[in-house]
Amino acid sequence: MSSSAISYNPLSASVGITFCSQLLSKEPTAGSKSSSQQSPLRQQRRHLSTNIQSIPYLSSDSIKNSMVSLMPPQNPPRWDHSPEEVVQLMKDAIANHKAVSDEVAALLPGECNFDTERLADAEARFDVAVEPLTFYQNVATSKELRDASTQAEQLQRDFGVEESMRLDVFQAKIAAEKTLRESSAFEKLTGEQQRLVRKMVLDGKRAGLALPEVDRTQLMALQKELSQVVVEFMRNFNEEDGHITFTYDELEGVPEDVISGYTKRAEGDKEVYDVTFKTPDIFPVLRFAISPTTRQKAYEAHESRLAINVPLLERALELRRHIASILGYKTWADYVTEVKMVKTSDAAQTFVDDLEAKLRPVGIKEREILLALKKEEHEKRSFPFDGEFYIWDYRKALYYDRLFVEKTLSLDDSLVKEYFPVSVVVPTILSIYQNLLGVEFVEVTGRKKDVWHPEVQQFAVWERDANDESGFVGYCYLDLFPRAAKYSHAAVWGLLPGYDLPSGNRHYPLTAMVANLAKPTPERPALMRHDDVTTFFHEMGHVFHGLLSRTRYSRFHGTAVARDFVEAPSQMLENWCWERQVLEKMSSHYEKQVPLSADLIEKIIQSRYVNVGLFYLRQLFFAKFDLKVHTDKEPTDYTKLWTEMRERISLVKSGEPQPGQGSFGHIVGGYDAGYYGYTYSLVFAADMYRTVFKRNPLDSVLGQLYRRKILLPGGSQDEMMSLEDFLGRPPNSDAFLDEVFGTSKSGANSDL
Repeated sequence: MSSSAISYNPLSASVGITFCSQLLSKEPTAGSKSSSQQSPLRQQRRHLSTNIQSIPYLSSDSIKNSMVSLMPPQNPPRWDHSPEEVVQLMKDAIANHKAVSDEVAALLPGECNFDTERLADAEARFDVAVEPLTFYQNVATSKELRDASTQAEQLQRDFGVEESMRLDVFQAKIAAEKTLRESSAFEKLTGEQQRLVRKMVLDGKRAGLALPEVDRTQLMALQKELSQVVVEFMRNFNEEDGHITFTYDELEGVPEDVISGYTKRAEGDKEVYDVTFKTPDIFPVLRFAISPTTRQKAYEAHESRLAINVPLLERALELRRHIASILGYKTWADYVTEVKMVKTSDAAQTFVDDLEAKLRPVGIKEREILLALKKEEHEKRSFPFDGEFYIWDYRKALYYDRLFVEKTLSLDDSLVKEYFPVSVVVPTILSIYQNLLGVEFVEVTGRKKDVWHPEVQQFAVWERDANDESGFVGYCYLDLFPRAAKYSHAAVWGLLPGYDLPSGNRHYPLTAMVANLAKPTPERPALMRHDDVTTFFHEMGHVFHGLLSRTRYSRFHGTAVARDFVEAPSQMLENWCWERQVLEKMSSHYEKQVPLSADLIEKIIQSRYVNVGLFYLRQLFFAKFDLKVHTDKEPTDYTKLWTEMRERISLVKSGEPQPGQGSFGHIVGGYDAGYYGYTYSLVFAADMYRTVFKRNPLDSVLGQLYRRKILLPGGSQDEMMSLEDFLGRPPNSDAFLDEVFGTSKSGANSDL
């Protein structure tokens, strides 16, 4: 996530992009530090004894010898900061920025024009200076360093609020725009320059700088408190280290290679296993445990693991209601959606309501089939059956979804996993992307390597035909395996933006993927489920969005697009993981070294839309809960609301109400009133894939078209313009409706 982490997992804390007009006193140089964070979740996990070896992503003959010897024109950041440095460097960056803002504010109205408006450059320089400082809290092994990183983020947030409320700087922006328009100079600016002017002025208006001083003072206090609440909410996420304990018998059905990774200890006269709430630990219990009581205990413990966040969420919602009211918006959702593709909260609500109405009959039929399967399973095992279908019975790829796939398709997920060793999948996916988009990854090793943990791999990325430093693209870091106190899902951070320096040179981007792939065991190498493969492919899409965007200004770089479009490019790329030729290419049995058979490939493809109605209804529950709490005018019992809405929309029954909203990181992590965007952007993803790539997904000519039309412009132009340029027409929902319902002629309006 640039100032945001782009996370694929809907339950992970994902993204929140904070744009601050900030500046350092000199141009970034080799070794300048960087990082930003979106305060994603982080959970505790023990170290496993198995040694993690560096994955051989690229064979030595896959890279031109001349490219290996090329020297990047920009050094990567350093990763050896002390806790004291992290805090001090943030304070220094803030002080330097404030000095620049003071200079801009001191300009006379007649002196304000585009050339003297230095805040865009200030924003870029600030990001380059502080991004690594706030990133440490997601990946550092030292608690002191993580705490310092969190403290630095709070300083950054508080300063961002103060800076956004500077009336004198806003007046300088207004004066600059007035000068540009009255002199007709505005029309001579490029489209990106005009967009910059409009966005900067809009920032001030949306911050409330056109309001009376008493309102501005109140807004600043409310925004600062909201910032503190968000940081505390996410700190709880990051530091969560709970677990649930089971006996071996209670874990019946869970694969032995998974159980061997749990912490085993004595409790009285029996041996027990501690299962953390980290995805690789808890999900196999929900997926494989035969006992419904075990699955219920596991689910409810996982759901309530962050009850400490419930009062924080309540306060955040109250603050947002108050802020929206002062700013003159009917609701917080109206404020947020104003700058999204959807434009209004009413339009977002209509989208999710219409989709729910179409999906509900599909979901009801799927639930009936799974409920019959559950009845059969309970009778076979002599379990009591009460005729209900519970939340711990269904989630995509979990217990009854898995049994249904195994029964109807004879598809064993455990067998499929044997064909996806990490050591094969990761380099193959990188190779696919490199060939499709025309770049090369060159690993940085030896004394030149500088990373935050020994397991992290560092790459310099070059144009495929690079002969000198002009072909440099940027840097990429891969941090793929779990460890204690590390961010617990999969996400990508755009740690450095790409942009044009005032000197005319280029500042190059840096992206980092943080994931938690299964580690190897003494019996097996690290293996990936097909879902993991799809997730990795998705996240690499964000990596390349961050690397291959080329904008003049940093605030438009890469994934700095409308939040309800940002997932579309990576969602489109997930389609590659369901194509026969790609599945064959990136599979190799860890013992037999043979790819997936044609029969297995066909079964995997057929499983894609199994129980698709229930899957999307679950997504719509999150989206509708998010919209409701941000459109309601009064507070309520959010645990009760969470439970009631999930039962009604997701079509699954709950047990005792659990405070699941406390673990809904999106609601404070940048997706507030925006979770609908996960499904909204799928419409664009499906259209892009079917229209352009479906006929030949590995065609590098089409890859270059995608790179040029979608990735390169980033947020420098309206997203609809990029889509129409790529598709050759306005987008529509036909492809999405065909995917989900089998036809676009279902009475739905296929126009967006």
